[in-house]
Amino acid sequence: MTGGAAPAARGQVAQRLGWSVVTTPTDTPTATGAEQRRGPFRVGDKVQLTDPKNRLHTITLQPGGTFHTHRGYFQHEQLIGQPEGSVVVNTANIEYLALRPLLADYVLSMPRGAAVVYPKDAAQIVAMADIYPGARVVEAGVGSGALTMSLLRAVGDAGHVHSIERREDFAAIAQGNVETFFGGPHPAWQLSVGDLSDVLPQVAEPGEVDRVVLDMLAPWENVDAVASALAPGGVLVCYVATTTQLSRTAEDLRADGRFTEPVAFETMIRGWHLEGLAVRPEHRMIGHTGFLIIARRMADGVTAPERKRRPAKGAYPVTPEAEWTPEELGERAVSDKKVRKVRRDLGVAPEDPNVPSA
Repeated sequence: MTGGAAPAARGQVAQRLGWSVVTTPTDTPTATGAEQRRGPFRVGDKVQLTDPKNRLHTITLQPGGTFHTHRGYFQHEQLIGQPEGSVVVNTANIEYLALRPLLADYVLSMPRGAAVVYPKDAAQIVAMADIYPGARVVEAGVGSGALTMSLLRAVGDAGHVHSIERREDFAAIAQGNVETFFGGPHPAWQLSVGDLSDVLPQVAEPGEVDRVVLDMLAPWENVDAVASALAPGGVLVCYVATTTQLSRTAEDLRADGRFTEPVAFETMIRGWHLEGLAVRPEHRMIGHTGFLIIARRMADGVTAPERKRRPAKGAYPVTPEAEWTPEELGERAVSDKKVRKVRRDLGVAPEDPNVPSA
């Protein structure tokens, strides 16, 4: 029996036995960005080079391009058309392993204005917030777009991620990074510039959002807007840098009354040195980057069960809370000069009003 006749024969047998036959379409649509991740190296691809000392270099393949170091060079044409995992040798006989950068590699090497959410934290957000294919997600505090890419990967083309960023320059940088990674605009992504409390009621009906992720200085200021937008059972994730922010967010979620008891944690990664029998922890590790605090939206009109544990003496200050400044909360200012340079590198620089249009 030939391979072409086999499916038809199996279908006839299934019909005689009364089984249902499920057919699989042969021309299934390709997910956005998938073609960027497979096949031989092409012009415009980002390639991560690893030298014999395990140092990383990221290049973008261009016709006539060269990769130079103080120890020789090689032509980009030596890689174009080659499969991933190839080795290229430069003029000084130094070998470089060539691979496409993983998402984690891209995030850590891409142009940035604001600090990025590290891959270890993005992975925890996707997993612990249960970001699933088709989910409707709102993200506030886009920064340079690192977390946005993980969210879009998780929801897929059938989902929806609405990112809200206060600063137009950060939004432009994020858009440049996201579109570079996916090879163009992502159909599931929408980006707005403005404050979450103003934008969210305009873009989402009450109870319409499945997940909300906040990466901002004072997430407690938006608890009411988030509670209105989240569907019952929806998940709120806040990414904060300091214990002061962590405490304030938890207390305001409890005071709101529409969320379950918040849980908080941090993630640290320690690599291991592997060399024969010399197996030991690395001397350096990725330690604290931020805290994640997670709570779920309760049904309307339902009161959360009262907590039975009693707080420790002195856990709540008697004096009224003073005004918290951005500096006290740990915010680091980003210079305008750096932001302008990153925008130029990504090709998303603002138009110069002094230059007449063509």
